[in-house]
Amino acid sequence: MAQFSRIDVVNTMRDTGMVPLFYHPDIELGKKVLKACYDGGARLMEFTARGDYAFEVFAELNKYAMKELPGMIMGVGSITDAAAASLFMQMGANFIVTPSFREDIAIVCNRRKVLWTPGCGSLTEINAAEELGCEMVKLFPGSTYGPSFVKAIKGPQPWTCVMPTGGVSTERENLEAWFASGVTCVGIGSKLISKELLEHEDYESMKNAVRKVLDTIALVKK
Repeated sequence: MAQFSRIDVVNTMRDTGMVPLFYHPDIELGKKVLKACYDGGARLMEFTARGDYAFEVFAELNKYAMKELPGMIMGVGSITDAAAASLFMQMGANFIVTPSFREDIAIVCNRRKVLWTPGCGSLTEINAAEELGCEMVKLFPGSTYGPSFVKAIKGPQPWTCVMPTGGVSTERENLEAWFASGVTCVGIGSKLISKELLEHEDYESMKNAVRKVLDTIALVKK
């Protein structure tokens, strides 16, 4: 069962401005990544469930976060159907992220009052998602649309909350462009938690990278 309400989750997304994205099949390595992100100031993690038995890994990471990392909000990404969403919510997922807009996922998440963030690529999809109670829209892939798309839709719909993933980097210029366009937060995966850092298990550098991005976001949001 989720430990954080969907309003808690969306407020944390708004306050911190970033959701790190991560997947690895090794549970112990995953715990160290979580700790590094937490020590760097992150209070959200999207576990991108893309591997075999990913649900087992997530269950252990969520237990670890609940016990050792107070205030760390664990969610799951790459969810493509309602059954998978239900499975991960049983394991305590506090938010569900999908690559596309699916009404079946909206229904099961709303039933449990869990935040769901659908991947949308048009104003029509965004409107449909919001009519089903969506609080945060995922713009995916962000590299295809860019900040100009966000700025355009925020004109007629200033209430829409957008989180781009894919096409978001850790550089100030990139972050500044996204936040100037009106995004609420950004999702960053391998540009933040890189294969090189994972291979060398350089958790100190990972922590510092997270802290630097969060500090940059705080500056560009002013």
